[in-house]
Amino acid sequence: MVNIKNLKDLRKSFGLYQRDLAIKIGVTQAAVSDWENGRRIPRLKMLNKIASFFGISVDYLVEL
Repeated sequence: MVNIKNLKDLRKSFGLYQRDLAIKIGVTQAAVSDWENGRRIPRLKMLNKIASFFGISVDYLVEL
């Protein structure tokens, strides 16, 4: 299973609230919360968008 546990740390290091990140990447705050808490996994296209936003690789973002 894919775990995007680095997302919360990245978001906080950029000084963003879940709502701020959601607006910047075009999703709901609930989606960001679900991803951070392991309830849902973003699709590959969204993983790419998140990684691009933070200037990182998808590999860094996810932990297999």
